[in-house]
Amino acid sequence: MSLGGHRIGILDYGTGNLRSVEKAFFHLGANVKIITSPDNLAEIDALVFPGQGTFDQCMEALEEKGFSVAIKEWFQLGKPFLGVCLGLQALFERSEEGQKPGLGILPGYVKKFALEKKYKIPHMGWNSVEWGNLSANPITNGLDNGDQFYFVHSYHVVLEEDSLNTITTSYGYPFVSGILFDNCFATQFHPEKSQAKGLQIYRNFIEKVVADNSP
Repeated sequence: MSLGGHRIGILDYGTGNLRSVEKAFFHLGANVKIITSPDNLAEIDALVFPGQGTFDQCMEALEEKGFSVAIKEWFQLGKPFLGVCLGLQALFERSEEGQKPGLGILPGYVKKFALEKKYKIPHMGWNSVEWGNLSANPITNGLDNGDQFYFVHSYHVVLEEDSLNTITTSYGYPFVSGILFDNCFATQFHPEKSQAKGLQIYRNFIEKVVADNSP
């Protein structure tokens, strides 16, 4: 399947490192557009939200640029969304990392790792994932339980309902390292830094989620 026919928008809210994500989609032959204004959203089929920095930094930038309302409207319309790192955390109601409210699209919050001293914070480097109920989902085509992905984070999401399909990883204790609901897929790890397995996630997202929802 050609991936170039689907318009992938990468959210640029001013604080995220989006170039590695952009390069990953370019590598797959995707049609990529950097989104600097909510007005640009009418030009794309799927929105990718890469996140880097602190929670409050992220939320303040989204609010200032008008993206907070625009992202909520995107979800209300059921359009494809892919979040990475803070792009996952921002979907929830609040974070222990800051004072500003999250987008509140999903019930739950973000908490700091509470670990024994032998575990370093941030959780940084390669770690394995378990796909759970997603193991038979097309989003995991070509992927297996135990596959390794690259993480850099000190906080993780805590769900307040069990209706979401989740990915889990263990670092001192099991935590949610990704979610899938409707046309939203979001990960705590960085697919763009995870070599071939990470590229496979982006490919699956375009081939399944985006293709199924394109005009």
